[in-house]
Amino acid sequence: MTTVTLDGRELILGVTGSIAAYKAVYLLRELRRRGARVTVCLSEHAREFVGPLTFRTLSGRPVLTSLFDPHSDAAVEHVAVAEQAAVMLVAPATANLLAKAAHGIADDFLTTLLLAVQCPVVMAPAMDGGMWHHPAVVANVTTLRARGVTVLEPDAGALASGLSAQGRFPEVEAIVESLLAALTPGRDLAGERVLVTAGPTREPIDPVRYISNRSSGRMGYALAAAAARRGAEVTLVSGPTALTPPGAVAFVPVQTAEEMREAVLHHAVRASIVIKAAAVADYRVQAPAEQKIKGKRDLTLQLTPNPDILAEVAARAGGAFVVGFAAETQDVVANARDKLEAKGIDLLVANDVSRRDIGFDAEDNEVLLIDRWGGGRPLPRLPKTAVADAIFDEILALRAAHPAPKAVR
Repeated sequence: MTTVTLDGRELILGVTGSIAAYKAVYLLRELRRRGARVTVCLSEHAREFVGPLTFRTLSGRPVLTSLFDPHSDAAVEHVAVAEQAAVMLVAPATANLLAKAAHGIADDFLTTLLLAVQCPVVMAPAMDGGMWHHPAVVANVTTLRARGVTVLEPDAGALASGLSAQGRFPEVEAIVESLLAALTPGRDLAGERVLVTAGPTREPIDPVRYISNRSSGRMGYALAAAAARRGAEVTLVSGPTALTPPGAVAFVPVQTAEEMREAVLHHAVRASIVIKAAAVADYRVQAPAEQKIKGKRDLTLQLTPNPDILAEVAARAGGAFVVGFAAETQDVVANARDKLEAKGIDLLVANDVSRRDIGFDAEDNEVLLIDRWGGGRPLPRLPKTAVADAIFDEILALRAAHPAPKAVR
């Protein structure tokens, strides 16, 4: 499978008249950062919230506003614009837009484009009060989904009116993941049960202090999102991070290595693919203080090794394909091969975390894929989303080349 990205893709971003229209600016910046070529189409009411100049500056393209604008060459070319698009996104999508789209009303440039496009359509709703649950809105969303339109669930929380309900603009990362899913040509992980671990663990010293590491969790979250996008049933076991869990995954939050071990062993029995991307602390404090440690004085901590979750999973995995990660600072290849053999796993993803531009707490990674059959494949520096897809491509290729069950170790 070709890794799915937004790089070089032609996108249409439709923006409607919601207070959340300002968030479309941040969304546009993220789409452009990922290499997408974006044409923005504003409804009449959207222009009351954010002007065309903002979107034109960020997209580097003219903004579509009116079908009958005599000063716009694109105004009479809505069919051509529609034909060029790889995906059309409406964000925010108001209740009014959902109703028009469900009933085929085309009374402005945006709704006309929705009828003209042949590409996948994704809508990110945003609305106030209890509108999302109104029977009319529910019926319109059901109609659109039945036609193959991806209509995201809005987030719940505080709204512009001061009410708290489901209606908030979805997180930008969730919208991007939905776009990637819409562009994914096949669901080659359908039927797979994928278990992914992510983030650091925190080992308490006392009630307010802990031992941890620099892992951001981005790689694990990217793997979970990629697996879900490609059709798998996904469970994500994550240590503490600042990330929003990907949609359509079962999320299991943990704190300590012991908690992660318990969760992993519980879910691994059903998994066909297990990917241990978490940076589990090697040691924990043997006897954490029950109260906050006071005073400034020399302090000695008695540390004890944490369980080796990866090796334990590999020993119990049966026919599951097990992937581990190696964060190295020197002799990356040699240390990675030693770890692969010692853990008894199928594939190891190694990277040099001494570099600040990749690995821990970075958006990109540059890794080496080493498998138990003697193969090795370097991946150049890529966004972690692309690395995630490449890892799954490698897993599928290795399983196809070596279909026999793993030998007992």
